[in-house]
Amino acid sequence: MTLPPVVEKFVLHWGEMGSRWGVNRTVAQIHALLYLSEKPIAAEEIADTLAVARSNVSMSLKELQAWGLIRLVHVMGDRRDHFEAIQDISQLFRVIVEERKKRELDPTLALLRECVASEDPKTPAFVKARLKSTLGFLETLTRWYDDMKGLPHPIFLALLKAGGRIQRFLKAD
Repeated sequence: MTLPPVVEKFVLHWGEMGSRWGVNRTVAQIHALLYLSEKPIAAEEIADTLAVARSNVSMSLKELQAWGLIRLVHVMGDRRDHFEAIQDISQLFRVIVEERKKRELDPTLALLRECVASEDPKTPAFVKARLKSTLGFLETLTRWYDDMKGLPHPIFLALLKAGGRIQRFLKAD
Protein backbone atom coordinates (compact mmCIF):
# COMPACT_ATOMS: atom_id res chain seq x y z
CA MET A 1 0.00 0.00 0.00
CA THR A 2 1.36 3.40 -0.98
CA LEU A 3 0.44 6.16 1.44
CA PRO A 4 -0.66 9.59 0.26
CA PRO A 5 1.87 12.24 1.35
CA VAL A 6 -0.43 13.69 4.03
CA VAL A 7 -1.02 10.25 5.55
CA GLU A 8 2.70 9.48 5.50
CA LYS A 9 3.44 12.82 7.14
CA PHE A 10 0.87 12.16 9.89
CA VAL A 11 2.07 8.58 10.49
CA LEU A 12 5.68 9.76 10.84
CA HIS A 13 4.67 12.62 13.13
CA TRP A 14 2.50 10.34 15.30
CA GLY A 15 5.51 8.04 15.64
CA GLU A 16 7.64 10.98 16.78
CA MET A 17 4.99 12.08 19.25
CA GLY A 18 4.69 8.51 20.52
CA SER A 19 8.37 8.57 21.40
CA ARG A 20 7.81 11.76 23.41
CA TRP A 21 4.84 10.17 25.20
CA GLY A 22 6.89 7.11 26.16
CA VAL A 23 5.37 4.89 23.49
CA ASN A 24 7.45 2.92 21.00
CA ARG A 25 7.68 4.77 17.68
CA THR A 26 6.49 1.76 15.65
CA VAL A 27 3.51 1.24 17.96
CA ALA A 28 2.48 4.87 17.43
CA GLN A 29 3.01 4.69 13.67
CA ILE A 30 0.88 1.55 13.39
CA HIS A 31 -1.81 3.23 15.44
CA ALA A 32 -1.76 6.28 13.16
CA LEU A 33 -1.94 4.09 10.06
CA LEU A 34 -4.94 2.18 11.42
CA TYR A 35 -6.60 5.36 12.66
CA LEU A 36 -6.48 6.95 9.21
CA SER A 37 -7.37 3.76 7.35
CA GLU A 38 -10.77 3.46 5.76
CA LYS A 39 -10.78 -0.31 6.20
CA PRO A 40 -9.15 -2.90 8.48
CA ILE A 41 -5.57 -3.78 7.56
CA ALA A 42 -3.77 -7.13 7.82
CA ALA A 43 -0.52 -7.30 9.79
CA GLU A 44 1.49 -8.23 6.69
CA GLU A 45 0.21 -5.15 4.88
CA ILE A 46 1.12 -2.98 7.88
CA ALA A 47 4.64 -4.43 7.87
CA ASP A 48 5.05 -3.82 4.13
CA THR A 49 3.59 -0.30 4.24
CA LEU A 50 5.75 0.87 7.14
CA ALA A 51 8.80 -1.20 6.13
CA VAL A 52 8.89 -2.79 9.58
CA ALA A 53 9.67 -6.38 10.54
CA ARG A 54 6.58 -8.60 10.82
CA SER A 55 7.61 -9.60 14.37
CA ASN A 56 7.77 -5.93 15.38
CA VAL A 57 4.30 -5.38 13.91
CA SER A 58 2.96 -8.37 15.81
CA MET A 59 4.32 -7.13 19.14
CA SER A 60 3.09 -3.60 18.43
CA LEU A 61 -0.41 -4.84 17.58
CA LYS A 62 -0.53 -6.76 20.86
CA GLU A 63 0.41 -3.60 22.75
CA LEU A 64 -2.22 -1.54 20.95
CA GLN A 65 -4.83 -4.22 21.70
CA ALA A 66 -3.79 -4.23 25.38
CA TRP A 67 -4.39 -0.48 25.46
CA GLY A 68 -7.80 -1.01 23.85
CA LEU A 69 -6.91 1.30 20.94
CA ILE A 70 -7.36 -1.27 18.19
CA ARG A 71 -9.31 -4.44 17.71
CA LEU A 72 -8.99 -7.60 15.69
CA VAL A 73 -11.53 -8.01 12.91
CA HIS A 74 -12.13 -10.66 10.30
CA VAL A 75 -12.70 -9.91 6.65
CA MET A 76 -14.95 -12.18 4.61
CA GLY A 77 -12.92 -14.39 2.29
CA ASP A 78 -9.58 -13.62 3.97
CA ARG A 79 -8.20 -15.91 6.65
CA ARG A 80 -5.71 -13.34 7.91
CA ASP A 81 -6.35 -11.24 10.97
CA HIS A 82 -7.07 -7.62 10.21
CA PHE A 83 -7.00 -4.70 12.61
CA GLU A 84 -8.84 -1.43 12.97
CA ALA A 85 -8.45 1.49 15.35
CA ILE A 86 -11.05 3.43 17.28
CA GLN A 87 -12.20 6.03 14.76
CA ASP A 88 -13.99 8.47 17.09
CA ILE A 89 -11.31 10.88 18.35
CA SER A 90 -13.16 11.69 21.55
CA GLN A 91 -13.54 7.97 22.35
CA LEU A 92 -9.87 7.47 21.51
CA PHE A 93 -8.98 10.27 23.93
CA ARG A 94 -11.09 8.68 26.68
CA VAL A 95 -9.45 5.27 26.21
CA ILE A 96 -5.95 6.76 26.32
CA VAL A 97 -6.70 8.83 29.43
CA GLU A 98 -8.24 5.81 31.20
CA GLU A 99 -5.26 3.59 30.38
CA ARG A 100 -2.74 6.22 31.47
CA LYS A 101 -4.67 6.68 34.71
CA LYS A 102 -4.57 2.93 35.38
CA ARG A 103 -0.89 2.61 34.50
CA GLU A 104 0.47 5.84 36.00
CA LEU A 105 -1.88 7.59 38.39
CA ASP A 106 -3.37 4.60 40.22
CA PRO A 107 0.03 3.14 41.27
CA THR A 108 1.14 6.62 42.38
CA LEU A 109 -2.01 7.01 44.48
CA ALA A 110 -1.40 3.60 46.09
CA LEU A 111 2.18 4.55 46.93
CA LEU A 112 1.16 7.96 48.32
CA ARG A 113 -1.51 6.35 50.51
CA GLU A 114 1.09 3.93 51.83
CA CYS A 115 3.58 6.73 52.49
CA VAL A 116 1.00 8.97 54.19
CA ALA A 117 -0.15 6.08 56.41
CA SER A 118 3.44 5.27 57.41
CA GLU A 119 4.32 5.86 61.05
CA ASP A 120 8.06 6.03 60.30
CA PRO A 121 9.52 8.50 62.85
CA LYS A 122 12.44 9.23 60.50
CA THR A 123 10.14 10.96 58.01
CA PRO A 124 10.32 14.75 58.52
CA ALA A 125 7.04 16.55 59.18
CA PHE A 126 7.39 18.72 56.05
CA VAL A 127 7.73 15.57 53.92
CA LYS A 128 4.62 14.06 55.50
CA ALA A 129 2.72 17.31 54.86
CA ARG A 130 3.85 17.51 51.24
CA LEU A 131 2.95 13.87 50.59
CA LYS A 132 -0.47 14.37 52.21
CA SER A 133 -1.06 17.49 50.10
CA THR A 134 -0.05 15.64 46.94
CA LEU A 135 -2.32 12.73 47.82
CA GLY A 136 -5.23 15.10 48.45
CA PHE A 137 -4.74 16.81 45.10
CA LEU A 138 -4.46 13.54 43.17
CA GLU A 139 -7.52 12.11 44.93
CA THR A 140 -9.49 15.25 44.01
CA LEU A 141 -8.27 14.94 40.42
CA THR A 142 -9.29 11.27 40.37
CA ARG A 143 -12.78 12.06 41.69
CA TRP A 144 -13.14 14.76 39.02
CA TYR A 145 -11.96 12.32 36.35
CA ASP A 146 -14.45 9.68 37.55
CA ASP A 147 -17.24 12.27 37.36
CA MET A 148 -16.19 13.28 33.83
CA LYS A 149 -15.88 9.76 32.50
CA GLY A 150 -19.35 8.96 33.83
CA LEU A 151 -20.93 11.72 31.76
CA PRO A 152 -22.92 10.73 28.70
CA HIS A 153 -20.87 11.37 25.57
CA PRO A 154 -22.92 14.36 24.29
CA ILE A 155 -22.68 16.09 27.67
CA PHE A 156 -18.94 15.41 27.83
CA LEU A 157 -18.50 17.02 24.40
CA ALA A 158 -20.69 19.98 25.38
CA LEU A 159 -18.57 20.49 28.49
CA LEU A 160 -15.40 20.47 26.40
CA LYS A 161 -16.89 22.95 23.95
CA ALA A 162 -17.99 25.23 26.80
CA GLY A 163 -14.34 25.87 27.61
CA GLY A 164 -13.73 29.26 29.19
CA ARG A 165 -17.45 30.00 29.50
CA ILE A 166 -17.44 27.69 32.54
CA GLN A 167 -14.98 30.00 34.27
CA ARG A 168 -17.25 33.00 33.65
CA PHE A 169 -20.20 31.02 35.00
CA LEU A 170 -18.30 30.09 38.18
CA LYS A 171 -17.23 33.70 38.74
CA ALA A 172 -20.87 34.78 38.62
CA ASP A 173 -21.60 33.07 41.96
